[in-house]
Amino acid sequence: MAQTLERLTRRSDTMSSIRSIVRTMKTMSAINAAPYEQAARAIDVWRETVLEGLHGFVHRNGPLVQADARDLQPVIIAIGSDHGLCGNYNEILAAEVAGHAGAYVLCVGAQMQDALEGEGITPAHTLMPPANTDGLNRLAGELVTHLETARERAAPGDIAVTLVYTRRAPFGRQAPVSQPLLPLEPALLEDLAARPWDSRSLPQFTMPALDLLAALVRNLLFATIYRAAAEALVTENAARLARMQQAEQSVDEKLEELRGETRSVRQSEITTELLDVIVGFEALRKRRKPVDVNA
Repeated sequence: MAQTLERLTRRSDTMSSIRSIVRTMKTMSAINAAPYEQAARAIDVWRETVLEGLHGFVHRNGPLVQADARDLQPVIIAIGSDHGLCGNYNEILAAEVAGHAGAYVLCVGAQMQDALEGEGITPAHTLMPPANTDGLNRLAGELVTHLETARERAAPGDIAVTLVYTRRAPFGRQAPVSQPLLPLEPALLEDLAARPWDSRSLPQFTMPALDLLAALVRNLLFATIYRAAAEALVTENAARLARMQQAEQSVDEKLEELRGETRSVRQSEITTELLDVIVGFEALRKRRKPVDVNA
């Protein structure tokens, strides 16, 4: 259907406004990812410090003994998004969570909750993701507290905790990952037990051994959850940035199409107006043509 010049101009203005919004979202996604990436690197240093504390504990008290995995209640921490415009980010995670049947689920993000409910999974608790890097402390602390509550609820047994989140993959892609959190990985404990103590000073502590071990494990959980949440937010912003780049390209193509159509309609209107002027001039000239009296 042919469109008027006024309608095409309105559509072009609307598409230009949409392009401005998309460009703003693209810029915000690129800016937001950097602080979370820095936070992930910083918490890695803290995690290594905690692991060194566990190393000293194991050197002083001997290897740690894991609980029987058959008596553990599965708990899933699903770290998703609270905002849209990032494609099927949450749906991919929800499909990953669906593979852990019968688990007690702690969800991060309202969009993640909707995706889980789409898979028939009702989270026990839904927490809000951080708005900035300072909120990572709050989120990790709340999740550790919920794990302690879940552990008390599972008594006399214990819990097996798995982190489900999205991290960056090669070639700019994202991939869901299921990372065991509790019990501590056997490979980690074996490494701590086998690694020699390099310092000439032997590790000493004044706290009761069980209290110290609980504090070290709690800090290790905190650092691991913090790291996963930071990585998830970096990946979320990267996914949103990719979607905004695609949207910007689509808007640019539509704008170019509208501009071409606008030029065509404007040229047609100019041609029509010129033809009207010419026809009117010819008609006026014929009316004023003198009459030959000798004819």
